[in-house]
Amino acid sequence: TAVNAGSTYWHGLTKDGRPILWIRTNRKPWYPDVTAEVNALILLADAGIRAMPKDVTDFVCLSDSTSPPPPNPTFMINMLKALVRGYPDRLNLLVSAPVGSIIQFVMKLLLPLMPGRLASKVVLLGTDTMTEKLEDILLNGKDDIPTFFGGPVDHDKFYPVEGSCPNRGKGTLKFDYYGMVERLETEVKKFEAAKANAEKQED
Repeated sequence: TAVNAGSTYWHGLTKDGRPILWIRTNRKPWYPDVTAEVNALILLADAGIRAMPKDVTDFVCLSDSTSPPPPNPTFMINMLKALVRGYPDRLNLLVSAPVGSIIQFVMKLLLPLMPGRLASKVVLLGTDTMTEKLEDILLNGKDDIPTFFGGPVDHDKFYPVEGSCPNRGKGTLKFDYYGMVERLETEVKKFEAAKANAEKQED
């Protein structure tokens, strides 16, 4: 159920080949099943880490924080613990926009609990500055910016809300987990091939 919400998924790479984990806070439940949400995060994180290009060891997280649910301290603290304990050096950068009162509250709660090296990786931006940041981060710049940040790429085509989601998984899995992994692996292969060609030309 937590995965089916489509609130977290991998899609695309950064300019230096880091996989991108997207978070859609408007799809997060108001009353989360904390254990299920943490398990979903671990499932997805492991999938992204397995697909990383050669010599890449960390990932970037980009969050659309337009309409987050009311803060749930137990949920947020458990998610943070899972991240810190399981993946302490895997997160390269977390960028969240826009910065509303709920996100400010969340950060005031979580920042004191974060190790210093993790807290320094969290960046909160306004919508106006997010576009410029995304151009710098995304592999194809502005051509990779999703529609929910004012760009041309419709993520909902691959990761629709659960009510519009055909059953593309197995059993009760509606979220296109297997398609997500295949798309990420394809992007990684393209990135590695382009990198290899560039290195050959330099030689």
